[in-house]
Amino acid sequence: MENSAQRRLKLVSGHLLSPIEVNNGLSQVLIKGGHGKHEEEGDPVVIGGMVLDIHATPSLPLNPRTTTPGKVHYVLGGVARNIAECMSKLGTKPYMISALGNDMAGKLLLEHWNSASLSTEGIMKHQDIKTPVICNIFDTEGELAAAVASVEAVEKFLTSSWIQQSKQNIFSAPVMMVDANLSLPALEASCQLAAESNTPVWFEPVSVAKSRRIVSVAKYVTFASPNEDELIAMANALSHENMFRQIERDSNSRCSVQSLFQVLKPAILVLLEKGIKIVAVTLGADGVFLCSRGPNVVRFSLDRTKKYGFSGQLYDKVVSSCPSSRFSGALQIERSSHLFSVHFPALPASVVRLTGAGDCLVGGTLASLCSGLDIMQSIAVGIAAAKSAVEGEANVPSEFSLATITDDARSIYSAAKIPFHQSML
Repeated sequence: MENSAQRRLKLVSGHLLSPIEVNNGLSQVLIKGGHGKHEEEGDPVVIGGMVLDIHATPSLPLNPRTTTPGKVHYVLGGVARNIAECMSKLGTKPYMISALGNDMAGKLLLEHWNSASLSTEGIMKHQDIKTPVICNIFDTEGELAAAVASVEAVEKFLTSSWIQQSKQNIFSAPVMMVDANLSLPALEASCQLAAESNTPVWFEPVSVAKSRRIVSVAKYVTFASPNEDELIAMANALSHENMFRQIERDSNSRCSVQSLFQVLKPAILVLLEKGIKIVAVTLGADGVFLCSRGPNVVRFSLDRTKKYGFSGQLYDKVVSSCPSSRFSGALQIERSSHLFSVHFPALPASVVRLTGAGDCLVGGTLASLCSGLDIMQSIAVGIAAAKSAVEGEANVPSEFSLATITDDARSIYSAAKIPFHQSML
């Protein structure tokens, strides 16, 4: 379970650090291809913040107005950057659209990107940009004592006109991920470009406050990945009412998965009714609810994928150990008026840090979709990637073990259940 220090760090990091109609025939709506597509197969596009996190931990109790001995660590961060790095570690080469300065923080982030042989063409670099940085100061117990965030650059410089310059990359991409750090004009421009070419859009809410930006782009979004609090905020914003309350969960007593779903269900329905096709609600130690209107979500996959290197090996191993036939019975359910939900459990983990878990879940899922796996298999890999992330110091592990990821994905996939065929009425 998260302790108070981890919760506070997660909230601060989320500040940026880390700035149609509903159609039950999901297989027709979501899969790319056909009208308006380029023949050339492109790379997935990731748009959002690249941030340098500074963590300062004292060895002695902090004293005001003086220095204290301790340790200071630089941690590469930013929601979109973390997701893109996770995708690259799993064998997918994302095309990153972001903004960095020519300062120390920007150079560190860019140097790492170059070392991973990832494209920097979509990353604006300018001397007038102050690279987003967050400084966290902890006490000796690991509690966050203070924090300062300088994150204005994403909204100021990652503009719709800069994103427009990567139009062809978005047109040829199998999928586009945007984080809610973008300004509203940039977010809308990105999603409109994706809509022109039928490129599926993944919306990552980032934080409770920024998750509300979903209102202007919900009709374009294929996937959204809110946690419980972000889900409530998004549902309130989309319904234009504050009819949903934040959920208070006692850390000492966990409610059943069925009970939790019943509490979250009305908010999930709002997102689906407003046009979002697939909602993946992340539940921390309780796993993920994957929800859609109708069971065709079981079949969802991208039709423009690349299978090579780690990505190809991941595809082969997961396909053999996580057969899609496991959920074939769900396709026989009545499709016209049902909320279809699958619960994927989390696995026990030796938690070191929680700040990169959600980003690696999204990155692992996207990388798996881009390798050709279906959404069910991909969510299982995403949860496995998140487990690897919380067991290390960095936001994204330095490397993923193919054997560990596939073994964990198989365990998660085998334990997934479909107990929720709830009426939409």
